[in-house]
Amino acid sequence: MRLPQKDEFLPSRDGFAFPNTWPPAPAVTVPTPLGRIGMGNAARGLCGGMIFAALDYWYAGLAPPPDRPTPETPLYRFIVRRLLESWNMPSGAATYYAWMALPDHDGRLSSRGRTIASWHGVWMRTVDRQWPLVRASIDRGEPAPLGLVTMASANPGVIGRNHQVLAYRYQLAGTEVTVNVYDPNSGRDDRVSIAFDEAAGPATFAHNVKIRWPVRGFFLTAYSPAIPPAS
Repeated sequence: MRLPQKDEFLPSRDGFAFPNTWPPAPAVTVPTPLGRIGMGNAARGLCGGMIFAALDYWYAGLAPPPDRPTPETPLYRFIVRRLLESWNMPSGAATYYAWMALPDHDGRLSSRGRTIASWHGVWMRTVDRQWPLVRASIDRGEPAPLGLVTMASANPGVIGRNHQVLAYRYQLAGTEVTVNVYDPNSGRDDRVSIAFDEAAGPATFAHNVKIRWPVRGFFLTAYSPAIPPAS
């Protein structure tokens, strides 16, 4: 998938110049026998679409357009389309929901001294399973789109409070890991990161991503390049 690139991805250069704030409007308009019906609300954010679209421009060797698009423009429609693709429906939504419903720690259910069920919590799934995939992607020169799990709830109505960012660099100091990310909420800021200690037990992840909730964990989302619209 990797295409020749002169420079690594940097939010200050390759991210969108505008943050992830949008006026209230249906994110998607679907034609029906009763007319076109709006679904979703752009005011709640288009984070997945923005990181996918920014990565598309980077792979194409193009600078993203500097101005925030208005609804019904090609770029706006492209970002919304990429938002839907970033969800990787239906499996993507199912992953967010499954992780939201899990505890941070591993667990098991026993009966009469026998284990009848066991599970890995969000911490183990992130550090032992997903982080190696993210690290390998960055080592290949491929920025890694991440789904950030922020909610601890079995309520599917709060799935939209989770977030998406783009990991492009990391630093190691012993067992301590710092992952630099492009956060659409923060705009062109190279200082945004998520940090954790691989040797620590279950804990929230230190971060300065511009969200109101803690980061409980993250997973690599499926991405394939798309051709961005002409500016």
